[in-house]
Amino acid sequence: MTFSAHLDFFGGPRLPAIIQSEAAECGLACLAMIATYHGREVDLIAMRRLFSVSLKGVTLRDVLIMGQRLGMTGRGLRLEPEQLKEIKLPCILHWDMNHFVVLKEVGARKVTIHDPAMGARTLTFEEVGRHFTGIALELTPTESFERRKETSRLSLTALWGRMRGIKRALAQALALSAVLQIVVLTAPFYMQLAVDEAVMKGDQDLLTALALGFGLLVLIQIGAEWLRSHVLLFLGSALNFQMGANLFHHLVRLPLAWFEKRHIGDLVSRFRSAEPIERLVSEGLVAALVDGVMATLTLAMILIYSPALSGIVLVALALYALLRFALYRALRQRQEEMIEAEAKEQTTFIETARAIQSIKIFGREADREALWQNRYAESISRGIRQGRFTIGFKTANDLIYGLENVLIVYLGARAIMANDMTIGMLYAFMAYKEQFLSKATNLIETGIRYRMLDLHLDRLSDIALAEREQDRHGESLVARQMNGAVELRDVSFRYADTEPEVLSGVNLRVEAGEFVAITGPSGGGKTTLLKIMLGLFRPMTGSVLIDGVPLDHFGIRAFRAEIGVVMQDDQLLSGSIAENICFFDASLDLDWMRACAAVAGIDEEIMAMPMNYNTLIGDMGTTLSGGQRQRVLLARALYRRPRILFMDEGTSSLDLDKEREVNRALAELKITRIVIAHRPETIRAADRIVVLREGRVSPPLDPESLAFADAARPGPGTAGIGRS
Repeated sequence: MTFSAHLDFFGGPRLPAIIQSEAAECGLACLAMIATYHGREVDLIAMRRLFSVSLKGVTLRDVLIMGQRLGMTGRGLRLEPEQLKEIKLPCILHWDMNHFVVLKEVGARKVTIHDPAMGARTLTFEEVGRHFTGIALELTPTESFERRKETSRLSLTALWGRMRGIKRALAQALALSAVLQIVVLTAPFYMQLAVDEAVMKGDQDLLTALALGFGLLVLIQIGAEWLRSHVLLFLGSALNFQMGANLFHHLVRLPLAWFEKRHIGDLVSRFRSAEPIERLVSEGLVAALVDGVMATLTLAMILIYSPALSGIVLVALALYALLRFALYRALRQRQEEMIEAEAKEQTTFIETARAIQSIKIFGREADREALWQNRYAESISRGIRQGRFTIGFKTANDLIYGLENVLIVYLGARAIMANDMTIGMLYAFMAYKEQFLSKATNLIETGIRYRMLDLHLDRLSDIALAEREQDRHGESLVARQMNGAVELRDVSFRYADTEPEVLSGVNLRVEAGEFVAITGPSGGGKTTLLKIMLGLFRPMTGSVLIDGVPLDHFGIRAFRAEIGVVMQDDQLLSGSIAENICFFDASLDLDWMRACAAVAGIDEEIMAMPMNYNTLIGDMGTTLSGGQRQRVLLARALYRRPRILFMDEGTSSLDLDKEREVNRALAELKITRIVIAHRPETIRAADRIVVLREGRVSPPLDPESLAFADAARPGPGTAGIGRS
């Protein structure tokens, strides 16, 4: 959104429409709208820095607390839709039992809301009654409320960084465009000279000379246009690649939590917002410079021919410009709504394709079809809404320029009758007038497109301005010999400020070469604990140490280069089995790959396949069974020659005999193993058992810890005691 325009033309506050980027940040978006309305201009990037929100979202009480931290006092109300006229606007409404919207305006028959998921909407009271839960929240600034600007802006140059040759290519395109425009500028003289000097005087030699001369100029124009098109093609391709490469480079280095809070379709849509930026820079920038010069020159020419007729042209252009800029905000809103609707449709399509097996098993094809059709219809509806707006504007534009043209011809003909102009002069004036209007209109359209870039820059900023996964690259470049000891000191973690701790004061030490099984009730924080060890999540308090060195000092990338990991939801990528095991390493070590597959107990089965290690697999479909897939993932983890192996239910799909075989092979590697498990066979094989219950490591001799240990081992046992 464009925060610089949060005041209307009369100086009063304007309520912005902020679209949420994450799946569960509607509360943050509503709070940002209210705060901006009252003078504290904040965007979602600033709000995320102030308040962390998990995928579970926030309650109305959480929104109230966050509003108080911003310096606003709140009042919760319970009321019927008909009573909305009685509350202070803008306010936050609880919507559909799981969503928040901002109430902007209440009319006699309709209500206007700003929906963080869809943008501005106008609804009838009947429609409001179907969605409004009856709970509203008024927020009013207090004396501690600070009116300031806290927004982040993404610059165009930041998207492509340093590019060699861009200035030279722009200069070439500009020079060729100048040649083209010089030819275009001389073209009206051909008509004037041909009519006034050749036709009227019957001079055939002059007519032939004019035809040859201007024919040569046409050839020059065609050649210059050919060269210019190639230069712009190169420039556009280079900019497109550089922006895409820079953005993707940043994207894959964002923390895991950033991806977990977003829909895949919206992410793809935001990434594609770089394309209109590239087109404007590569084509619009050069065109704007040339159009500006040409508009000035052609304006001078028509003023020389007839100041009176030129005045009519300028009035028509002024009306067009006023209409265009007055309708900009409405056009931008419709464009944003259409993009959001298309992103939701794309998300539904991708989710359906990925979950097609479950959809078929549960017989929900018709339901998913109906959901996709609704999203697709909404996307088309938004497109129609924008199309109607465009058609209406084009009609008004045609009317303005059509009436202007009729008036120019009428007054020009009267000037010829009065001997103030010749026929050739009128022809030339009309040609220059069309060039002037064309260039000036293009210049206005480029200005609108440049302002419209705010929409795409706002969408891209969600990616480009997000903070990367923190890593101390300087220290990580120092070669370290990892032994494999891992220690957690007083580690606590919560997914959001408004949620309880998932882990609380966890202390755990795993010695180098030790095999530790972490077990406990489902939902107790085991996977979260593993992700903290891997550096995917950062603890709220406490620290993770590798061989006694804090993970931040060791360097996350350096640490991950020394470990192997098998997670529950790990993915295989499109390619062969060999490519997946080596993770598409350019220098594949065939012998080591097969050795890793043998340890994982999958080598013989792969070799029995018709294409053995060249068998193709993918992210959506594979010929591998669940157990085979897990063992390929284990072989992939071992291919890295890890000093520490982390596994989250990494052998849960194997039969007991195959699991024992894999565990025996892993034990011979003499590496540290940290395994999350529930199966007794896996737990029994461990050197030590750690029970995690309600975010805490159960102490030795704790009755519940013993119960978990007894369930996994024959006879009595104690948590944290070595294997007998």
